[in-house]
Amino acid sequence: MSSLFGMTHPPVGFGPGSQPDATEEGLEYLPMPSGMRVYEPHVPEIADPARAAAARAVLAHIHEALADWSAAEEIRIPVDDLDAPVLALVDEALGEGEVAVKVERAGDRLEIQEASLAGVWRVRGFGDGTTRESLLVGSFPRVALNRAFTAVAPVAAGPAPAGLMNGQPILTELLDRSAAWRRGDAPHAVNFSLLPHTPEDLSFIEQRLGVGATTILSRGYGNCRVTATATPNVWWVRYYNSVDTLILDTVEIVDVPAVVCAAAEDIADSAERLAEILDALATDLERVR
Repeated sequence: MSSLFGMTHPPVGFGPGSQPDATEEGLEYLPMPSGMRVYEPHVPEIADPARAAAARAVLAHIHEALADWSAAEEIRIPVDDLDAPVLALVDEALGEGEVAVKVERAGDRLEIQEASLAGVWRVRGFGDGTTRESLLVGSFPRVALNRAFTAVAPVAAGPAPAGLMNGQPILTELLDRSAAWRRGDAPHAVNFSLLPHTPEDLSFIEQRLGVGATTILSRGYGNCRVTATATPNVWWVRYYNSVDTLILDTVEIVDVPAVVCAAAEDIADSAERLAEILDALATDLERVR
């Protein structure tokens, strides 16, 4: 009996024996990531017990902040008065995490680095010839949000250029969502990787949204680069693979994209990890005294 398409035999390439034998040649798959960062507590070597004890006191303060943290809080721990060797021991114990933030305005710059303990942030402020330093415990540093949507260059205005396809309606949607968004609202995203658009559309939207002061880099198997626009609560969120090829291009309307925030579970885990470091450091201090 013939099939609906008039074939009386299975088409070539289908049926038993038509596919390579996995036991003979082996199937080939795309390579998967072969490694990932695994947390291991790091305890600084103790060269000076007095400085190590001072560093442990700061770490204990951070642990208390992590253990008592709630979602509505941000806890600041001043470190300006610490001796440089003590601060270096604190930095060594905290390590360096995956999220880095840069905030640049005229005459003022912030550099923020998340520790290997999620929810702990090292903040350095530069301006007026001085450097200000502090540690923050929270989901994301508010100081980076307070300045995020400050325009660092004039925002383009005037009539839309010729040759646009979907640029004007997309921009209208983003501006309307920005104006209506209130803290606590669910994020709204526009996915340019799936939405039909031209390079002219993208350039037009970027120019009309403007460029804000805050840039965030989150590193994993690839990179996620998050850039504030000059339009309130509007962020470009771009994901790149390990060879720096753009694989997802989105705009989010939200206070800050979740991909760069420490979740409550992460902060609770950081409290447990820091407790391990404190116990190990206390043991080492007892041994050298």
